[in-house]
Amino acid sequence: MIGIIAVALLFDYVNGFHDAANSIATVVSTRVLTPMQGVIWAASFNFIAAFVFGTGVAKTVGSGLIDVRQVDNLVILCGLLGAILWDLFTWRVGLPTSSSHALIGGYAGAAVVKVGFGVLVVSGWIKTLAFIIVAPLLGWALGTVFIYILIWLFHKRNPPTVDHIFRRGQLVSAALYSLGHGGNDAQKTMGIIAGVLFTVPQYRHLVSTPDGHMSIPLWIILAAHAAIALGTLSGGWRIIHTMGSKITKLVPMGGFAAETAGALTLFASTALGVPVSTTHVITGAIVGVGSIRGRRAVRWGIAGQIVWAWILTIPISALVAALLYSLLRLL
Repeated sequence: MIGIIAVALLFDYVNGFHDAANSIATVVSTRVLTPMQGVIWAASFNFIAAFVFGTGVAKTVGSGLIDVRQVDNLVILCGLLGAILWDLFTWRVGLPTSSSHALIGGYAGAAVVKVGFGVLVVSGWIKTLAFIIVAPLLGWALGTVFIYILIWLFHKRNPPTVDHIFRRGQLVSAALYSLGHGGNDAQKTMGIIAGVLFTVPQYRHLVSTPDGHMSIPLWIILAAHAAIALGTLSGGWRIIHTMGSKITKLVPMGGFAAETAGALTLFASTALGVPVSTTHVITGAIVGVGSIRGRRAVRWGIAGQIVWAWILTIPISALVAALLYSLLRLL
């Protein structure tokens, strides 16, 4: 059990490492911060998020997608390993995929092999899968609206002044986005760790309410946020390059609009207890900002590759976890 909790925190570290680009790609690509300054800034707010948000997402991941009463710790271990392997592969090729969807895909794949499709909590999956579409579209829409508003407000100001204003503004927007990133993504690992303890009768009281429902204690919250912050501090430079410069060219005003749009989308999703992809959200916001300059301002080929990676994340991580579970069960 201790080993599985360690692997869960390792996943959180890899999540931060893989998704560092989500928080700092725009602020680095506009050269407001250096890459090292960017990851320090983002990691700080990843951890501060522990004291800002609740645990609604953690409860959804821990017990709202899979019936935890029917699985064991081997299922959870294989789900984590499947997610980690997919994250490392996509980091290696520089694709900004969703660590969140890799985790829930891996968890579901191993659980289905053990129990069958009846182990899935359908209502939780409907909400989560719907937000695969809703979250990036909301990021896109808000990014487009914000950049139009900013252009209207500042079109009479000279470009150097506007650039100076939004270089400072991007520090705030990057902080807000990192806060939302930590608030949503760290909770996914909290739910897994609580699920590990909940499946072992002698430790269930550590993560249970008096009426028997799963809860998330403070030590799990702090451990998960510390792990994702350390991962962000390590930085995933390949993906930062893809997110920050390959999709579209950004200036500080555009970076501010994209980060603010992404942050608001994450705040809303976290408040609703929905585990969304921070990668999907910020990509949608960046495309929304870039698209106002016309179709050619966005490299749709790169965007298409990213979308295909999104589509494949849940099934491939589920398949990897299912194969791992089948193998380890034999051993």
